Amino acid sequence: MAGDPHPYSTQNRPEIELALMESLNWLEVNSILLPASGTNGQNGFRVFGRRGRELLDQGNFDSYRKAALFPKSLLHPDIADRVWIALARGDLSDAVFVAFRTVEEAVREAGGYEDTDIGVVLMRRAFHPENGPLTDLEQPGAEREALMHLFSGSIGSYKNPHSHRTVTINDHTEAQEMVMLASHLLRIIESRIEQ
Repeated sequence: MAGDPHPYSTQNRPEIELALMESLNWLEVNSILLPASGTNGQNGFRVFGRRGRELLDQGNFDSYRKAALFPKSLLHPDIADRVWIALARGDLSDAVFVAFRTVEEAVREAGGYEDTDIGVVLMRRAFHPENGPLTDLEQPGAEREALMHLFSGSIGSYKNPHSHRTVTINDHTEAQEMVMLASHLLRIIESRIEQ
């Protein structure tokens, strides 16, 4: 009924209150809303954080919405939490760097390499078509070589530049595609450890 102060049945009230608390918590965790300063904040008043004020601009809101809709479940568990949050916050360069640094660390660990073994050289050694510890010798030679190039090219293109200079990524879709590639590479490494 119009004007009814309680339009939902009382039996649904606990679930509705829980959903509202979760929503408010999400807004606070993502720095969109923050407690107001002083006694107002202590009494539950909220204000827009810097990120929230940025989202008042329609273009920024659309970008944030697009990033937040990216399904976290598609990412490998080793990168899912940190990378998804970075994408949702618009920290695209950080998301890509963390994803590919994790690939490098996983290859180093799976292949039994030292911390000083890094980058493209590490990938070429780990996936060397003839004697790499992460090479599947049951695959045809051309495929083994192609996989070595995929890993070394990915690290050379997406991780190394971030290690040596400030790289800016502005396209959410491009960043999502990059971290999906890193996720796929992590699954390959995982499959090699299980063999």
